[in-house]
Amino acid sequence: MDSLTQIVLGGAVAAAIAPGRHRRAALLAGAALGTVPDLDVIPVNLLLDDPIDRMTWHRGPSHSLFVLPFIAWLIWAFFKRQGGRVAEAPRRWWWAILLALVTHPLLDAFTVYGTQLWWPLPVSPTMWSSIFIIDPMYTIWLVIACIAAWCLRWRPAAQTALVAGLVLSSGYLAWSLLAKGMVDRDAARTLAGLDLQDAPRMSTPTPLNTLLWRVLVMTPTGYLQAERSIFDGAAPLQFRAYPSNKAAEAEAARLPSARRLAWFDHGFQRAQVYGDDLVLTDLRMGSEPDYFFNYIVARRDAADRWQALRPTEAFAIPGARSRVLQLRRIWTRIWHVPAPVGDQAASATPAINASK
Repeated sequence: MDSLTQIVLGGAVAAAIAPGRHRRAALLAGAALGTVPDLDVIPVNLLLDDPIDRMTWHRGPSHSLFVLPFIAWLIWAFFKRQGGRVAEAPRRWWWAILLALVTHPLLDAFTVYGTQLWWPLPVSPTMWSSIFIIDPMYTIWLVIACIAAWCLRWRPAAQTALVAGLVLSSGYLAWSLLAKGMVDRDAARTLAGLDLQDAPRMSTPTPLNTLLWRVLVMTPTGYLQAERSIFDGAAPLQFRAYPSNKAAEAEAARLPSARRLAWFDHGFQRAQVYGDDLVLTDLRMGSEPDYFFNYIVARRDAADRWQALRPTEAFAIPGARSRVLQLRRIWTRIWHVPAPVGDQAASATPAINASK
């Protein structure tokens, strides 16, 4: 999630647990602790020059549920030895410190980016994908709670505001899981009619909301994509097919960067050939034709074989739209079901040379 959300979540959690007389200190401490896991971007950016390594090591060890309790203990033990507030109420401050840290990766796991909750175990990142990385309807309750607690300080109403903010924001997370479940149910019904009930699929909300969802389905020749609003009623999902160069992807799978990316994105990726360059795209973040992460990972040699390159970001992807136009389209799509345009799942719309 975005930094502001993690700051107010950490602050609200710590202030709700610490003694009331320590409330302002707990708000500040929790806000700082809520940002600690994301400080991994500093060593990642300084030590790694491979953009795929940078992407896949972020939300790694610093977000692990095996690592954070140890960090919490070190912080708690240090300040307890200094005396002061932590020594005055050590048990409550232990839980305040621990939960301010641990709630950060747990919230991140609700996004589609993925969080390595179980590092160093060699499992793909956890991605429950029920909330976008920025969602005002989750954050606003925590912002209000932190402001109220700062102003009310030790008064009982401050604790009430903090608990209310945490309950409302958690309720919104529960709603996001319910909405995702409804979308997944509708997608399963439509895909069964296409004989794709066993195809790998995922759903994720579109930016800034949990009303409109994107459903992604991987197929032997590429992938299908559809959008589903919770207001669509009984209308079936309209899937559109897109190609992916599966042969090139399979051949490049032996390359370390390609293997790392496939591990990170759970196989939800697209392969495209531009001239002699192979571009892999993480299909989880963005929508057709706008995707955030596109990497040139290999180049075809004279023997028509893919040779590894140091990955570079591919910025010039054809057809990309401005962010403002995307948000306008999302707002319109939430409320209006598009007219059917035939058997879209059976047709591909290649915008690039995907079969070379």
